[in-house]
Formats: sequence, structure tokens, C-alpha cells
Amino acid sequence: MEKPCFVQMIDGLPCETKEPFDFGFLKEYGRVFQVFDGQDSGNLCFGLEKAGERRFVKFAGAPAKEYDGEPADAIRRLQAAQPPYRALCHKNLVQLLEAREIGGGFALVFRWAQGDCMGRAYPAAHKRFMGLPAAARLQVFEDILDFLRHVHACGYMPVDFYDGSILYDFESGRTTVCDIDFFRKKPCRNDVGRMWGSSRFMSPEEFLLGAALDERTSVYTAGAFAFALFGGYSRERSSWQLSEALFEAAARAVSEERELRQPTLEYFSEEWKKALHAPEGGR
Repeated sequence: MEKPCFVQMIDGLPCETKEPFDFGFLKEYGRVFQVFDGQDSGNLCFGLEKAGERRFVKFAGAPAKEYDGEPADAIRRLQAAQPPYRALCHKNLVQLLEAREIGGGFALVFRWAQGDCMGRAYPAAHKRFMGLPAAARLQVFEDILDFLRHVHACGYMPVDFYDGSILYDFESGRTTVCDIDFFRKKPCRNDVGRMWGSSRFMSPEEFLLGAALDERTSVYTAGAFAFALFGGYSRERSSWQLSEALFEAAARAVSEERELRQPTLEYFSEEWKKALHAPEGGR
């Protein structure tokens, strides 16, 4: 059944919701130059500019068109997303500036991060990204690995972390992690069954109710990123663009059996680095 849709203009840009909603509060942050209204999370997001400064506002409380739940639940989830952004400050993580109740809902306000999403849900940007030289994609992978190690060192568990969480600025070569809303404090277990995220990046334990989620789970995620970057998501050797040693390291990381994976992200990183610097490592 087709979902109800109401289109209203905000600073000349269309925004789709299930019914009219007053977004007048956004004027506090300037002029809207971009609208992101297609998420199923219950959040609506906006790029805004004021006096030369750009902000990214993630707002819960409006009747988002693609969201099937209640706005109040979306508000609670966004409120619960504050701690990871504050605890996991990192050079590659989008910077949270403010969290507040506003406009009858709740908003997280970030410094604007320039970039295009590397995920294949954005075909044009993904095609351009995959056309980058291997050296550039290797740097993106190192940025992701460094961030994952940092997350665990800070006592958190990455959840719902996949290619849609990564922005890449083609001008500066900067990698930005833009969405960590579902990251959790450790220790943690799978308490929902199928957890949030893209199945291509999720370990078997992220589908198993009651399973422990730990660093071996994140090793799987790291391996999945390696295949996304250098195998076009395929895990076949024929699709792999780098050396056999690097393929073997990534393939071990995405083992269905936890015990066969590298035990820690540091262990995986060292194995990857050793293979990378071997003859023919990066090609």
C-alpha cells in the first residue's frame, strides 16, 4: 500500500512527510540547502547554512514518510544516540555540536561534513568511489580500521555500521563516519534477533538472539569493509583487486565461525599491514 505523502517547501526545497509539520524552528540554524527525507529511522535531516557556517541537523518528531513507527519512539532513540557521539570523539567522526529539544521533537546538530556516501545505495557516488586508485581506497580502509579500534578502546561496540555510514570527500580525500546512532556500551548482547544494519556487513551473531557481540564481531565488520572496498562486495577470489595475502586476511575476518576470525582488531590490522607490505601487497 502506498504511504501517505505531503510535500511542503522549506527554503525552496521539497520535503516529504506523511502530513504537514511546522519546520519553522530550522530558521535558527539558517537557510536549508539540502533535505534528507527518505530515511526509515523516523529522523528527518537537513543541511543548513548561516553566516558562512554549515550545520547538519538530525531531527526526530515529525511524521517522516518512510517511517512506520511513532514519532515519540524516534525521539527516544535519537536522545539515546547522544552518548556515543560525545564519548567517541575521533578525527574521522562527524562532530556533534548540540543536542536539544526543539520544534516539538528532538535534534542533534553536527558540524557539516563534506562528502558523498561510499555505499552502493548511492549508485553515482559509489561508482565514482570505486573508480578511485587502490591507494586512496586503502587509506579509507585504514581510517575505518583506526576508528573501529578507537571505538573498542573507548568501551563501545559498533552496531549498524556499514558502507552507508561512510562519507568520502573527493576533493580533500577525507573519510568521515557520519552515523553511529546505534553504537552501544560494552559488554553487550544481541537482544533483538536481527540487529540493525546492512546484512553484507553483519556477522552471524548479529542475527542470533542472545549472542555475545564483541571484538570478533567487529573483525567481521572490518573484513566486510575490505571486500566492499576491494572486491565490489563479492567474496570471490576472482573479484578481489589486491594480493592473495590480503584476500586471505579479509576472508579469515569474515569467517562464519567466530573462532576462525582474528581475535582482535589490532591482530587483524597487523596481519593486514604485514600482507600489504609484502611483495605485490597493494599492487
